[in-house]
This record gives sequence, structure tokens and C-alpha cells, in this order.
Amino acid sequence: MYDLKKLVKAVALCGAFAASVTSLSANASVLLEGWDGAGDSGFGTIALPKNDDGSSDEIVFSEYDDLGFDSGVNFFGRTHNSFYVNNNGNISFNGSVGEFTPNPFPNTIIADDDFEGGGECGEECEGPAIPEGDQNDFARSTLNVESEPALNTIAMIAPFWADVDTGCEDCGDVFIGSPNAETLVITWDAVGFFPSDSSLTNTFQLVLIDRTDTGAGNFDVEFRYEDINWTTGDASEGESGLGGIPAQAGYDAGDGVNFFTVPGSCTSEVVNLDTADSNTGTVGIWKFAIRDGQLPGDNAENPILPVINPETPTDYNFEFVIIEPETPIFIDPDVAVGYDYIVNSGPSITSVMLPTGFGDDVYDLWLWNDLLMAWYDTGEDLLGGDTYDFITAVDRFRILGIETSEMVDPNDPTAFVTALTFDSAGTININQNAITEFVDGPQAVSAPAGLGIFALSLLVFLRARKRRA
Repeated sequence: MYDLKKLVKAVALCGAFAASVTSLSANASVLLEGWDGAGDSGFGTIALPKNDDGSSDEIVFSEYDDLGFDSGVNFFGRTHNSFYVNNNGNISFNGSVGEFTPNPFPNTIIADDDFEGGGECGEECEGPAIPEGDQNDFARSTLNVESEPALNTIAMIAPFWADVDTGCEDCGDVFIGSPNAETLVITWDAVGFFPSDSSLTNTFQLVLIDRTDTGAGNFDVEFRYEDINWTTGDASEGESGLGGIPAQAGYDAGDGVNFFTVPGSCTSEVVNLDTADSNTGTVGIWKFAIRDGQLPGDNAENPILPVINPETPTDYNFEFVIIEPETPIFIDPDVAVGYDYIVNSGPSITSVMLPTGFGDDVYDLWLWNDLLMAWYDTGEDLLGGDTYDFITAVDRFRILGIETSEMVDPNDPTAFVTALTFDSAGTININQNAITEFVDGPQAVSAPAGLGIFALSLLVFLRARKRRA
């Protein structure tokens, strides 16, 4: 019966903090496993029998083992008290999902009137358009987008939405378990792809962490990728597990507005999720905080976190889609005495707002001279908490003047939150590189040890610290 169903090809093409749970494995695996009560599998109990495109029955948070989540989850203004585990690498909240080819976020999959899942909708429930060519990029929407989505559009969290098939004898299974009252773990262990092919298998996890300690319905999301070898089922135009319309990773609130897509989604690069840089600095682990129904980047308390290369932990890369250019987006590099903002591609920066609470909150603005190929001091003092508008949009700028007495940790990705606006919509790729000084004891300060990506003389950059009159 599944073969017959699969003759219908997918028509939609795929377009995009937290208290961490430490791996319970004794080895270097990124998976959570082996907790008390995890059983022989190490991952809990089987969530689904062997199948293709199936889903679990409705699972109520408060009724599952000793799991907490007493407030449910506040998924961008929609409170969900139950969920479904879907075989195809995702969970959903207001209905089950059997779709095997990933749809672009924001989702157009709707539940019926009884929220029993299934089906697609047309233009009446489509969310805001993503600029042409950006469908496969690190997508982000804002809460300011005007939209009238269908109220029953499916809400989904998808570590690896693709055509998973566990029906073959050598295919692994989908497990569900709870290491403690605050943590829910769904594991796709060595799963194959359609049609019942185990020549390549994937192992990955979705972890939900109850964070009612920060507010009712707040929660964290972790994607953990142990071993990714295939991207596409044969019915999604793939061949031998690759090509076609590859898997999508991210989450979608189902409101047509709030969604997030992990870099590489729906491209051949998604096969590298187990080896590529992440937003945690730990290869194979992605983390997101869902707070008060707001998307990361909408406020300083929940900024967009960068992709971190463990080899250069103070140099961060951000990539996201700008929908509303004039709406500030908060991003957070870690810094010591200053930092560089460098737009690699995409829209230019029109304004910046720096944080408060760091010494005198006065910062020095440097800009780049294209003719001299060097930084120059503008003489401008930027005050934390105030928006500074550039005379013309810029593709890079430098901030200096963070007092060493503040001891800002250059390895803390939540140390210094900054808001930026842009001159147009579209996908942006931006680096933010820390400028550090070595402090030998509480008083003595040496010359800067590094100046981000620009290896120029210290004499070019350093000057006496300006003070407010």
C-alpha cells in the first residue's frame, strides 16, 4: 500500500538557549542515552512500530511517564499540551503529519477541523514570501509580518524532515524516552529511507527541555546529529538516498510567521549536519530557546546565536533571512574589548544599537576605508542603548572601548547582545569577530593579542579611550 501511495510525487519544493542536557553516553556520542529506565535500547521505548510515513497516537505531556511540562509548550503564542511523533523525522502539535517530502517553512500543511492532521492548503494559509533564491537559506521570519494564516496550520519541530522508512528488517526504530521530569527525548536510531532501504542510515535526536523556571510554557529545543548519511527518499526525487528534495531541519509555529531553518536544509549540505559547525560550538548539536512566544532575534534576552567554528571560537558567523529590514534583529557575538561586524553577502547595515551595563557604556566607532584598505577612527562615541544611524549603509564597522575591567568572556555567546537594521530584505551572511586583550591579573593589561580577521598593526587601531563630557 505504501508503494502505491508513493507514486504521487511531492509538488512543494523545499526552501531555513538554554539549559543543556549533557550526554549520558559513556563515549563521545552527542546522543542522550543510557539513563535509568532507558531499557535495552538506551533510548527508552519504541514510539512507532516499523512503518513508512506513520505517526504515533496523540501523546499528552502531563500523562507521559513522570514528564513535567505542566504548562504545555508556548509555541509562539499557541499553547500545546500534546504532540505526535511522526516517522519522517519530526514531531507536530495540532495534528499528525504523514508528508514525506519536506515543505518549505512556513508550513502549508493543515489539520482538518478536528485537528486530526493531514493535507495541504493553498494561498489562503501561506505565510510571508521569502525573497526569490532564499528558500534554501537560513530562514527567519519576524513577528512584525502581516499575515492571516489558517488557525489549524500544523506546528512542527523537525530535526530531519525527510522520507524515513523503518519497515526494512535492517532498519532501526524510533524511540521515545524521558531521562527526567524536565526532558523529553525522541530518537531516530539508524533509520533507513524509502523504499525500505537500509544501505545508508541516519541517527539523530530531538530533545525538548521544560523551562518553566523562566516562564510558563517556555522550553528549549536541541537537535543532536550522531550520524547522517542520506538526505532524500526515492519518492522525493532522490536516488539511493541522495539528490532530489533533501531533508529540512528547523521548526515552524504553524502561524505563517514564526519559523526557523537550520543552514544546509533542503540542499545537499544537509548531509553534513553531523560534522558541520553549529550554534553551540559542539559539532552535531544545535540549541534554540523558545521564550514567551518570541522568535530568537526579536529581543536582547533571546538573540540569534551564531554558527561557531570550534577552531576559531571567538569568530562567529550568522546567516538569516531579513523579512522586515527596519525591524531590529538582535545577534550576539562574544567579545573582550571590541569586535568587527563584516557583511560577507547580502544587505548592508543601516543602524546599530549596543548594549548597556558595560562600564561607561561609551563605545568608539571605526569604519573601513576602501581606498586605504584600513580602518579609521570616526571620532564618534556611541552610547549603549541608543540607536546610531549610519549616514550611508555600511558593509562593515568596528567597535572598540569595552573596558577590560568588565572582564567580558570572549567565549560566552550571550555576553554582548547587539541590534542591527538593514537597507533591504533578503538573506545576509555576517561575521562578528572578537577583538581581545590578555589581562594578566586584575589590574595589569597587555597589548591586544588579536584583532579579528584584520592582521594589521596595533598602532592603527588603538588610541586613548574617549569619555563622555
